Order: sequence, then C-alpha cells, then structure tokens
Amino acid sequence: MYELLYSLVSVLVVSLISLVGLAILPLNEKNLKHILLYLVSFSAGALLGDAFIHLIPEVSKNGFTTSSALFIMLGIIVSFIVEKFIYWRHCHIPTSKNHPHSFAYMNLIGDGVHNLLDGLIIGGSFITNFTLGITTTIAVILHEIPQEIGDFGVLVYGGFSRVKALIYNFITAMSAFIGVLVAFLFEKNISNFSEIIIPFAAGEFIYIACSDLIPELHKEVHIKNSLIQLASLLIGIAMMALLLSL
Repeated sequence: MYELLYSLVSVLVVSLISLVGLAILPLNEKNLKHILLYLVSFSAGALLGDAFIHLIPEVSKNGFTTSSALFIMLGIIVSFIVEKFIYWRHCHIPTSKNHPHSFAYMNLIGDGVHNLLDGLIIGGSFITNFTLGITTTIAVILHEIPQEIGDFGVLVYGGFSRVKALIYNFITAMSAFIGVLVAFLFEKNISNFSEIIIPFAAGEFIYIACSDLIPELHKEVHIKNSLIQLASLLIGIAMMALLLSL
C-alpha cells in the first residue's frame, strides 16, 4: 500500500522538524523574532494556498455541497476546541518575561493532539491522491518550522533543559504516526472518508492561518518589514499555485 508508505515517510519528515530548536540556539531573541515573523508570513500563505487552491477544489470536483461546508466548519471548530479547552495555541513568538507561557506540560499535550491531527490530515490527503498528499505535507512542514521553534521556547521557559525540550518535542511530534494509522483505519471502515477529512483539513488550515498566524503579523508596524511580510505571504500562496503542475 504505497499511500501508507508515503504518509509514514511524510510524517517522519514533519516529526524531524521538531528538532529545529537546535538551529536557533545561536540566535539572540531580536534576530529570532525577525526570522519568525517572515516564516510565519510564508507559512500563512502556504496554508491558505493549500486550503483554497488544492483542498477545497478537490472537495468540489463533484460539486460543493452543504456537507462539504459543514466539514470545513468542523475543522475550524475542532481547532478552536483544542486551543480553548486544552489551553494550547499556535504560538510563534519567542517565550520571554514579556511573553510568558506557564503551561509547559499542557503545551505538550496540546501539541501532541495537534500533531495527531496533522498525521490524520496527511494520511487522508495521500488516500485521496498523491499530489494532494505532497502539497498538504509541504504546507504542514512550512507551518511546523515556526511552530516547533515556538514550542521549544515554551518548554525551555517552562523549566526544561534544552536537551529535554528537544526530546519531549520530538516525542509529541511522533503522535502524527498515530494520526496516519487512524486515517487508514477510518478509510477502511468509513465510506467516503476523503470527503470528510479533506474539507476538515481545509477548515483547520484556514483557522490556523487566519486566527493564529495573520494576527501575529499585525504586531509588526514598520512599513518595510510589513511589506516583506506581505511578500512572504504571497510567495507562500504562489508556491502552492505552482504545485498545481505536479
């Protein structure tokens, strides 16, 4: 079953992104903030591009139905629930005295749930078709880079050593493998599973981009940096458009 193999390889790559904390150790807080804001812009564009250029058109091939709209909204609502009731959100700002996170262990739980959903979405995308699996994996990877940097900062600020933070981050990232297995289990037992998971993924990506990422971009008020952010956002969307040729 090539779809399962592709999915497992993809989530392995995504899981390895959790070790990105190693790359930021030499950076000071000021430089890290600048890099993250541009990465967040690029990530938001990639998520929106995947949602509107790949996922929603895939759902609409046989007509966009009320069910499709409901499952998109379900993706938005589930993301809201994870953030609201597990006290975890997609944070990409370096943790500091001015931006504290006191729930280090709660962050691990929320991150594990989020990564499980990523695995579920990646698995469901590869079940639908190879191209959708690749584009969705790329969108997840681009989002995970700033996300995992934020998670690493949360754990270190919460009292974890840097080595321990990397290990725990990687362990929670591995929950994506469970998500893939659940996706293939559902695919065997639920008819039209792809018609559920693909709009759900679109809803989750739209929520992350519009609720978590874009509001962070508004914190930058300098014109030059804001224009770079806009360019990064558009490049993220353009990259997803270019992947239509796959």
